Amino acid sequence: MATDIVAQLADSLAKAGVEEGELSYKGQGRKLDDAQAVEEMVKEIQDFEGLQALRLEGNTVGVEAAQAIAKALETKSEFKRCYWSDMFTGRLRSEIPPALNSLGDALMLAGAKLTVLDLSDNAFGPDGVRGIEKLLKSTACYTLQELRLNNCGMGIGGGKILASCLIQCHKKSSAVGTPLSLKVFVAGRNRLENDGATALAQAFQLIGSLEEVHMPQNGINHAGVTALAAAMQHNKELRILNLNDNTFTEKGAIAMAQALKHLCSIQVINFGDCLVRPAGATAIAETVSGGLPILKELNLSFGEITMEAALAVAQAVKNKDQLEKLDLNGNCLGASGCTALKDTMEGMNMADLLGSLSDDEDEDEEDDDDDDDDDDDDDDVDEEEEEEEEEEEEESSDNKISTPTSAPRPLDVSSFLNFPSPDKLLKLGAKRALLIEQQVDVTDASRTAEAFLKIASVYKEDNTDLKDAVLDSVDALMKKAFASPSFQGYSFVSALLVLLGLIKSEDKVKPVVVVTGHLHVLEHVVRQDYFPRERRDRMSHKALESCGNARNRLQSTLQRVRAES
Repeated sequence: MATDIVAQLADSLAKAGVEEGELSYKGQGRKLDDAQAVEEMVKEIQDFEGLQALRLEGNTVGVEAAQAIAKALETKSEFKRCYWSDMFTGRLRSEIPPALNSLGDALMLAGAKLTVLDLSDNAFGPDGVRGIEKLLKSTACYTLQELRLNNCGMGIGGGKILASCLIQCHKKSSAVGTPLSLKVFVAGRNRLENDGATALAQAFQLIGSLEEVHMPQNGINHAGVTALAAAMQHNKELRILNLNDNTFTEKGAIAMAQALKHLCSIQVINFGDCLVRPAGATAIAETVSGGLPILKELNLSFGEITMEAALAVAQAVKNKDQLEKLDLNGNCLGASGCTALKDTMEGMNMADLLGSLSDDEDEDEEDDDDDDDDDDDDDDVDEEEEEEEEEEEEESSDNKISTPTSAPRPLDVSSFLNFPSPDKLLKLGAKRALLIEQQVDVTDASRTAEAFLKIASVYKEDNTDLKDAVLDSVDALMKKAFASPSFQGYSFVSALLVLLGLIKSEDKVKPVVVVTGHLHVLEHVVRQDYFPRERRDRMSHKALESCGNARNRLQSTLQRVRAES
């Protein structure tokens, strides 16, 4: 079996192809200051016939280098996808707008028809949004389907500029019979607050084609949430709505519950850490109970929800055949409430879908539902966030956005596995490997593969503590799996390949986005004694070329281990 497991992995990877027309420099850590530094890259771009995608993530690009790259893009009329996240590390904010302007001008001159624009993790602030303003209003973006601006520090001002661009793009594209049909919008950790969210809501309502909206950690209160709720009603195909770590209160939660009644295609609702409170949770439960037939995930964690409201939510998911996760952790159920909730889920044969309740707090004796108190709280939050926003915009050379401050909460394994992040893994503490090993049922090959990839996804080569945490956790999980007589090796590898998008499944399984961490961790795992070592076949990694150096390291390791066997 061990021999065939590795052979299956090798054969499947060898048959997979690269994404069409893609040139990748992802994760190479190059410092590209001027034209000379990108001379080789420019030639490769010029020589690439039918170039459709360029990956520059994980490098740092100066103004002169960007201008040289832009010149090479001016003739690429088939260009569609910009993967340009995290490419200004260490640059002054003043350098970013001219660099973006050069690249955008080149795409417009080429007559490109973009489908993906990813500028996440660039921390460029409002000025950076101005750097893509012309591009977003141009014919190059009439075809845009995915706009990813996560962790860019846009602030209220940037949010308003962005909203205006999207509205103009939609109006102009509609006038020529090809209205903008944006499907994916990502703008977490941008401190958009109420005004920025409200401006974007106007754009969303006009566009009406969104399938995924991710806007966590933006300091949005009930006014902004209510505006977003009204806009979401007009996006009938919405599948994923992630507003985690904003402040709904009852008002926002009730407005959102009403909006959800119009969204029959919704699959994932993430309102965790949104302070929905009992009235909001009850309203959401009523909506879930009366509709949302294909709901898969519902996160109402850390919302000050009491036992009665939590039980209403549990009853609401009773007939949701496609439900995979229900997260009610960190609420105010009390010991008896947690027991009642678990019993309710058990009685519906859905106990395995309920997340951990380890962070639950005792039910508050004080009445915390007073509307006046809510308004006062919201006003306080608004004032604090405005002050912090002003401080952030004064920083001209800081390339990283600080996470909005909130009181730290203890985390559990299920919270990490449901929504993995580096911070969550580290906060699990020294016993994280044991906790993960205990949490994952290795007799379920699919869930083992999912857990493996989720842990690997947060790997960072340049962060020693995080790197060690990931590898220790994966080692513990894989040792347990391969040592178990009931572990299904074939099924595990098949599930892994399906999730990596390398083979198709009869079931409708959405592949993960392959990141460098997946390959770094695979490279580590195949060198370990617990991993089957016989008959390593030659492995091709063309399907994973976007991951650059990590792919090459994995290939070398597999060749070496095969030779040693």
